[in-house]
Amino acid sequence: MAISKDKKRAILAKLTDALKEATSVVFVGFNKLTVKDASSMRNELSKAGVKYYVAKKTLLRLALKELGYEGQAPELPGEVAIAWTNDDITAPARGVHEYGKKLKGALALLGGVFEGAFLDAKQMIGIATIPPLPVLRGMFVNVINSPIQGLVIALDHISKKKQ
Repeated sequence: MAISKDKKRAILAKLTDALKEATSVVFVGFNKLTVKDASSMRNELSKAGVKYYVAKKTLLRLALKELGYEGQAPELPGEVAIAWTNDDITAPARGVHEYGKKLKGALALLGGVFEGAFLDAKQMIGIATIPPLPVLRGMFVNVINSPIQGLVIALDHISKKKQ
């Protein structure tokens, strides 16, 4: 069934607003995705603060063209959705990538927009493997703590030998 021009304008406005507010956007290719899997994926993404929307590729291309991102837009074959957030910059890529592992072949990262430039699927997968911010902070604290911990252990061994 065809979409009326008014409905297309509303969808285009929604896409443009979503892309303007987003810190990062992921283009998601989905194939053979059941309604149950799509619903559970949307729930998991929304818990992480990620929004998900399925749109016509022509309307998505118009919205992307209107915003004028740097670089060449990735190829968008098949059915396409976008996932975006305005909080954690890596959350959309990480969420879709993790859920795509569960549903082998049903979901794929096609590319995205990161820091105002288009990225291809390989680059977005690289971003998806970056740990969340709290984990990165914990890793940093561990790096800072490691030399101090080593010194304390060495001093403890020296004190035990002296006794």
